[in-house]
Amino acid sequence: METIVEINRLTKSYGSFTAVDHVSFAIEPNKIYGLLGRNGAGKTTIMHMITAQLFPTGGELRVFGEAPYENDRVLRQICFIKESQKYPDTFRVNDVLYTAEALYPNWDREFAKRLVADFNLPLKRRMKKLSRGMLSSVGIIIGLASRAPLTIFDEPYLGLDAVARNIFYERLMEDYTEHPRTVILSTHLIDEVSKLLEHVIVINKGRILLDEEADSLRGRAYTVSGPAAKIDSYAAGKTVIHQESLAGSRAVTIFERLGVSDQKRAEALGLQFTSVTIQQLIVFLTNGASAKKEGTA
Repeated sequence: METIVEINRLTKSYGSFTAVDHVSFAIEPNKIYGLLGRNGAGKTTIMHMITAQLFPTGGELRVFGEAPYENDRVLRQICFIKESQKYPDTFRVNDVLYTAEALYPNWDREFAKRLVADFNLPLKRRMKKLSRGMLSSVGIIIGLASRAPLTIFDEPYLGLDAVARNIFYERLMEDYTEHPRTVILSTHLIDEVSKLLEHVIVINKGRILLDEEADSLRGRAYTVSGPAAKIDSYAAGKTVIHQESLAGSRAVTIFERLGVSDQKRAEALGLQFTSVTIQQLIVFLTNGASAKKEGTA
């Protein structure tokens, strides 16, 4: 299958510190990806290498089948909206949008105008006078209206309220449906975007922790709770990624699909089940504790 991004054993080091450690994955066309992980996990470093803003220390990186560095043919197909995007102090909002139209071959001016209205942006206000939320809105408009074949959003909605974030999600899905392209979302609001994601890549301490279709992660783990002794018996031999205890009761999160036989056994013990969201799963897997089989050393 054709790939948009192909990464093989990609590494980025700063002296003795390795920010990205032999990472390998592929980004396919016309899918929405979540590039997820804790602060400092290496996500932004990877995005900077994909967009030719950093050179890798080692490994191979191809974007649209070519090395992206000093490659205008590749870079004109990418729109990267950073968390801390900088603009010239003298620019007004309409100056930024005018410049974006010149940069992105697929720019849709009418769509950009509709988005400006959606986010209630003051076109004649200088960028340095905008609130944090308005700056985020400008980035979102550029990312969506660019219709770049590869569009990357790095924490795109800092300062936006829930209503504005929902507008972003709705416009993204509406336009993605009509104009498919590859979108990478890097965000901490995983529960909010989980319904949008088709594939999830989790980075932890510079390495790949998960690289799976989002649907396969839904229902991949579950939490079971009840009296501590019964929970210990039930969880023996299972992969536990999180547990909490209180006054003789215990809840454990198990990184396995709930089979029929396990469900019947738990119900016979009087234990209770709750589902685990993708965000909870990622938090549990990246909280520093290794998943382990209960009852093993």
